[in-house]
Amino acid sequence: MSQQGPILVVSNAGRPAFASVLDEAGMFPVVDAGWADAGRAIEQVQPAAVVAATTGAGEARFVALAKQVAAQSPYLPLIAVDPKGRLPENAIPFSQNDGNFGRLVARLNATLRMRTLHATVMRRQDEDRLDPIPLADTDAARDATVLLIGRGAAYPALSVSLGQRMGVVGALSIEAAAKHLNTRDIDGIVLGEGFTARVMDAFLTVLSEDSRFRNLPVVLTSQHLAPDYDLPNLEIIPGEPALVAANALPLIRQHAFEAHLSRALRSIDAGGLLDPRCGLLTPEAFGRDFATALYQTSSRGGGLSVARFAFDPSHERAQLDGARIISRLMRQMDFGAIQQDGSVIVAFAETDLRNAHMIARRLSSVMRHTSHGTREVRAEPTVTVTTMMPNDSAKSLLARLYDEARRAAS
Repeated sequence: MSQQGPILVVSNAGRPAFASVLDEAGMFPVVDAGWADAGRAIEQVQPAAVVAATTGAGEARFVALAKQVAAQSPYLPLIAVDPKGRLPENAIPFSQNDGNFGRLVARLNATLRMRTLHATVMRRQDEDRLDPIPLADTDAARDATVLLIGRGAAYPALSVSLGQRMGVVGALSIEAAAKHLNTRDIDGIVLGEGFTARVMDAFLTVLSEDSRFRNLPVVLTSQHLAPDYDLPNLEIIPGEPALVAANALPLIRQHAFEAHLSRALRSIDAGGLLDPRCGLLTPEAFGRDFATALYQTSSRGGGLSVARFAFDPSHERAQLDGARIISRLMRQMDFGAIQQDGSVIVAFAETDLRNAHMIARRLSSVMRHTSHGTREVRAEPTVTVTTMMPNDSAKSLLARLYDEARRAAS
């Protein structure tokens, strides 16, 4: 693939072995720099990616480099080779203790695709609209959802450590994990203890053979399995739960940012009618579509029902999680939007009240599996459903929806 720039290799121990691997893979040019010159090299070379050998770098020097890289635009990948401690949020870990750096090329290509996507969104913002659609300024780490699989002694501590940084979907079995992967927008997987090597091998093999999950970050907390799967973002991070969470975060954060960029691109393609945070309609577009749907239903007959999913207002992340689940799972004929009061309203076309209740319960049941930091803080909403009456207007139908929500709360 086109790099759109050189690869900068930073090391204090001469030319590292992985630089030759990059040369052999056709990643040209590969520019070498020492740690003392790394900052100046980024300014002068304008690299497409930075690959840094962390040995001998010093924590302060590496943190300064990561901060400089994070300020670049479009997205500039930073890969930390064989990190020994906790990494900054934008430093992608790559550990290969046996000296085989073949996976590094795949990891680097995955980050370069991300850089290309970011550059594409920036270009489309400038070209397609007089009033560019702004990218959300939310932290991609807080925006991420990780699937934690395990049932060992470290599972509760891992859940809390990960939940302090992102949303966590827990699974005590591989079967439950597969269900979540099919119904949720997952930004990474942390595979903990409690499974045999044979079960873990089968799970990783299935992931590598499914194009939907091949580029998903997968973190193993044990060293029992060799990382020889076709998974470019597979990483082994043993250690305490806090260390696992800290060094898994950059991989998961990158995937969450990629998902946001994909939604932003779809929003640009739709003329700004989609909310890039979740993929639902903007409130203005929802209002227009809702009025049109109400008029057509009144003129032609049929049913129109509407549901309101109300989330804990003190946890905005729960609202975004729920909105993304709704965007992913709702029928193509339905449409919805995030409201200013923290709720999500969804219109179910050609649907009576009974079926609308069934659909709303199904959506709500998927949301209840996400936790944030503690197991008590979850994304399960309060759901209110109503249906169109013969003399309803858009305003009266929504007013009745809110009235029923207040009665249900009291």
